[in-house]
Amino acid sequence: MMLKIKLKLIPLSFNNNLQMKNITSVFLISSLAMTTACTTMKTTENTATEIPGSDATMANNPFMKKSTLQYQAPEFDKIKDEHFAPAFEYGMKVQLAEINQIANNTAAATFENTILALENSGEVLRRAQIVFYNLTGSNTNPELQKIEEKYAPIFAGLSDKIYLNEKLFTRIKAIKADNLDAEEKRVLELYTTNFEIAGANLSPENKVKVKKVNEELATLSTLFSNKLLDARKNGALIISDVKELDGLTSDEIAAAAADAKAAGHDGKYLLSLLNTTQQPLLQNLKNRATREKLFKASWYRAELGNADDTRAILERQAKLRMEKAQLMGKKSFAEWKLQDQMAKTPENAINLLARLATPAVETAKRESDEIQALIDKQKGGFTVEPWDWNFYAEQVRKEKYDLDENQIKPYFEVKTVLEKGVFYAAEKFYGITFKERNDLPVYHPDVVAYEVYDRDGKSLAIYYLDFYTRNNKNGGAWMSNFVEQSHLLGQKPVIVNVFNYQKPAEGKPSLISYDDVSTMFHEFGHTLHGLFANQKYISISGTNVPRDFVEFPSQINEFFALEPEVLKNYALHYQTKQPMPQALVDKIKQAATFNQGYSTTELVSAATIDMNWHSVTNESQFKPTLEFEKAVLAKYGFNLKEVPPRYHSPYFAHIWGGGYSAGYYAYMWSDMLNADAWDWISTHGGMTRENGDRFRKYILSVGNSVDLNQAFKDFTGRTPDLKPLLKNKGFIK
Repeated sequence: MMLKIKLKLIPLSFNNNLQMKNITSVFLISSLAMTTACTTMKTTENTATEIPGSDATMANNPFMKKSTLQYQAPEFDKIKDEHFAPAFEYGMKVQLAEINQIANNTAAATFENTILALENSGEVLRRAQIVFYNLTGSNTNPELQKIEEKYAPIFAGLSDKIYLNEKLFTRIKAIKADNLDAEEKRVLELYTTNFEIAGANLSPENKVKVKKVNEELATLSTLFSNKLLDARKNGALIISDVKELDGLTSDEIAAAAADAKAAGHDGKYLLSLLNTTQQPLLQNLKNRATREKLFKASWYRAELGNADDTRAILERQAKLRMEKAQLMGKKSFAEWKLQDQMAKTPENAINLLARLATPAVETAKRESDEIQALIDKQKGGFTVEPWDWNFYAEQVRKEKYDLDENQIKPYFEVKTVLEKGVFYAAEKFYGITFKERNDLPVYHPDVVAYEVYDRDGKSLAIYYLDFYTRNNKNGGAWMSNFVEQSHLLGQKPVIVNVFNYQKPAEGKPSLISYDDVSTMFHEFGHTLHGLFANQKYISISGTNVPRDFVEFPSQINEFFALEPEVLKNYALHYQTKQPMPQALVDKIKQAATFNQGYSTTELVSAATIDMNWHSVTNESQFKPTLEFEKAVLAKYGFNLKEVPPRYHSPYFAHIWGGGYSAGYYAYMWSDMLNADAWDWISTHGGMTRENGDRFRKYILSVGNSVDLNQAFKDFTGRTPDLKPLLKNKGFIK
């Protein structure tokens, strides 16, 4: 199963690392490191600070007031590029004034006049940021990129003015928790922790140093993301002779021709790059030279010594992160980063990776031997290379399981998978329903919208989907909120899922692979986590949880894709509308553990690279990017050249463009949780409403309002066990 990474916008109050989901790459918002919670009140108690008023230039700015659309869904028909910068400027002025009011309040510190006031600060700024960063990820342009680069350090500076405000932190520490309810106590605890993690206890001298580092890191993160977007676009492979595309379907060739024409290469064929190392088309391309060119276009995209080269940026980021951590009193960035995660320490994360690495590499070696045997049988005369793996692995799969991907795809049409698969499973397990909304404005013609209704028939949320890849869209797949749930603010969720499926040629069906199907179920798992949020405060609502928990609800939702009742409902041939034959279904299930050595090795090796970049304790330990990565892979036994990491350091967007630095292990940690939880569900009746209500109650609806290790135990009755995951992957019986 391919990994997905999602994007989630986090309020200032807590996790300043964006959550993102990925199947193929990652769209990470680095600059959102400091988004703020919505404002519904002004705190003026015993303080002379005044909130700035707006001027005439802001009168028609759509971010000055709440959207009039249902649940405050964005008014995309009114929002223009020129609205963002003025909204940012005004929003920052207002929030700083609000913060000063809170910090300078002479009344005794209470939850209401300090934490609640913080929670509700920055309304205009938040509205503008949350739309802006969704657009820069999914539908950017040069103007938006310029704005993003300009404001990244400015926003980082604003965050520091809040988190490093000594008066503000003094008030937070003075709040008495005696009369607070459970959720308020949790919010106070997390505010205190997050201020401490941000450096609130530092000396004035070190606060100045941390501010400088944060501003530079914010700039570098944005530069990395923009360079990588260009590298992805400029690295696309241009093919002149259609014969070189032998093995692709006529629809895939037509799409490649259309993409080439759109890029100014009429009469040629363009193979665009996803952010992963491996590219999906490698599975079908018969021409070995074409496969090699496509793989190398992917691998070398950001290390060519041109304007798109990211190595100098990431090396500087790694050194600055170490410097920041040591200013905070920690040995490494990973130690600093993991202190509020479920894993707690880098050692615990590395231990999990090591427990997976050994059986994964051993299994991958056996898989490699099988592939090499097939190549030799066919008298290929060469040793398997990375660009050969998927092509021959698919043949091995056909041979072992009589399963051909091209047999499967006609049964997976995008909208059918969504409505009769993803939505159907959610209705059966949780009781929710969906209705398409054609009346809501969208940010691109490809975007569709739905209204979501709860099990009691009451409206629950608005949900957008953006299916198809574009050259101005970051690679990968993710979930994000336009509006986050909060009982305090009377807000219901407005959520978007973004994908990068290949758009079919005009008039052709949008057919996707089973891996793409899995991605859709995965992303919707993040959506469920947001839909069922049930908190008073945004800070702890929905997906505002530790990174190594946030992928748990998404990854467990992938299991529904193969549930018999669900599969027979959506796996319908796009022409005949007939369900997938049972014999083909059986083959898919029998092949479930196929290639798990490879897929797990590429993920664990990437996570190990990430953890090592961020575990450095002395600058002398750093090496140039390629040398550093090579040494890490060798040290930890990732010695199969034909199994490269899923992300090569120069295009590892998760860790250099956003919030997964020292956090990519979270996918494996969450995978352990979801495998164990699914084992519990399977042994307690499976896909029943009772189990769905239980999972919603203990996992999906709690946000970060409780200890999440305890939440898992409340659901399963036990602490997480790695054995179900090892069994699912076929590593143990």
